[in-house]
Amino acid sequence: MSKNKSPNAVRVARTRDKLRAQGLRPIQIWIPDRRAAGFAKELARQCRAEAKWAAGEGREDAALWDQVAADAWED
Repeated sequence: MSKNKSPNAVRVARTRDKLRAQGLRPIQIWIPDRRAAGFAKELARQCRAEAKWAAGEGREDAALWDQVAADAWED
């Protein structure tokens, strides 16, 4: 163990090295903070909009994209 690294840091570094050796690479993603003020209200708004879209004009679009996805998985 290195003098400057905690045991946890060494373990994490080893795990990352093993993953890189397997051909993987790390990425970082940012997601909405569900604890943030207004999150629940915005989520409800988007859910209503999606439900309205799926029940109306989006139904045909959704069926098309479902078929495209199904075709892609068969290849």
